[in-house]
Amino acid sequence: MSFFGKNIKKIRSVQNLSQQDFSKIFDLKRATLGAYEEQRSEPKIETIIKIANYFSISIDDLLTNELTVNELLKFKADFTTNTAKVPKNVFPIISCVTAALVPEYPSSFQDDGFMKSLPKLQLPVSHPEVSLAFEVQNLEMTHLDRGFYPKDVIIGCKVAQKDFKNLDKGSYCVLVTDENLIFRRSFFSSHQVTLKTEHKNIEDITMPISSIKQLWHIRHVFCNQIPDFTDMIEGRLTLMHQDIQKLHEIMR
Repeated sequence: MSFFGKNIKKIRSVQNLSQQDFSKIFDLKRATLGAYEEQRSEPKIETIIKIANYFSISIDDLLTNELTVNELLKFKADFTTNTAKVPKNVFPIISCVTAALVPEYPSSFQDDGFMKSLPKLQLPVSHPEVSLAFEVQNLEMTHLDRGFYPKDVIIGCKVAQKDFKNLDKGSYCVLVTDENLIFRRSFFSSHQVTLKTEHKNIEDITMPISSIKQLWHIRHVFCNQIPDFTDMIEGRLTLMHQDIQKLHEIMR
């Protein structure tokens, strides 16, 4: 048994990353990461290489040594208290497809000039080199005052067609066809995809996978208004309790 599980758990602690945050960076399921940390499962070599490269740790150290906090923080002898010399974190620059540019995007995304002319955002996101932002256009992905509103900005990572099948069912995705740019939940089968909105009265769209020219798996959202974080289950239970009380009153 390697030290991989212990080490990635310590890395998360040092980097102040939750299991969910860590999983997103490396395209892992949270349950899979938990299995690694609890030493119930060993990772694929591709995963080991990604994590080692990302945190600049040798694969040998990651697997065979229980790393210390000092090693993970990489303390240096040339540490300085002069803040002018301390490197500043710079948020990556992400191109954004605004609502006004959505009609043009399906026919122009292969045009380098068009892509370079897109408005730019500077945001704290992972994998900026394969990310693209989109401005939400409508209320299709809103239900019971929750979800994605017009002017919200969603950011997706580009997914190759061979990897569509690896997406979790119901993943939020932006799909690009010859004529349309569609933001919905995606459910893939062997040869087709069904796209669902959060509104139950809007019909699903089913199309062959071959018609998808690009797919962006949504990983971040920047809201135009403060979301309502009230627990939906708690709210539904309260409504059910009120309905039961009304029934009792009627039956008296």
